[in-house]
Amino acid sequence: MAARLGFALLCAACAAYLALAGQRGALLIAEGGWVAVPLGAAVLVLPAIGAWFLWRSTGFVRAAHRLARELEAEGGLPEDDLPRAPSGRVDRAAADAAFARRRAETEASPDDWRCWFRLAVAYHDARDTPRARRSMQRAIDLRLRTGARPLHPVARRHRA
Repeated sequence: MAARLGFALLCAACAAYLALAGQRGALLIAEGGWVAVPLGAAVLVLPAIGAWFLWRSTGFVRAAHRLARELEAEGGLPEDDLPRAPSGRVDRAAADAAFARRRAETEASPDDWRCWFRLAVAYHDARDTPRARRSMQRAIDLRLRTGARPLHPVARRHRA
């Protein structure tokens, strides 16, 4: 619950910042002038990019949570039993061993979204965030191909 609250607060702060930047861009355009108008237009591009990124990221998180709830209902979520350091970080050797098992599982069933979800968790435990995101996106895409309703509006584009 704390993670959701933190995410909501960060999204609200980002939205407020984007609104403020958009307002400043509009003020520059309204001021007129050969320097202010192009600068204002350039400033307006930044909130548009930021809003797009916030929309995509929020959709990704919602889709991943929906997969997690579905996998939990099936009893297929990976156990969080890896040893941790006092700081809370997963032991690197244990994470690598769990990753090897998950990778073998995914290679054996490359079209199973559940395997890709568990592989994404293993990548995350091994502190490889880019590959964790790609694996989770693969799990989302595979889940969409099974005929499930779209996990988020943006995911409709990923259907093959």
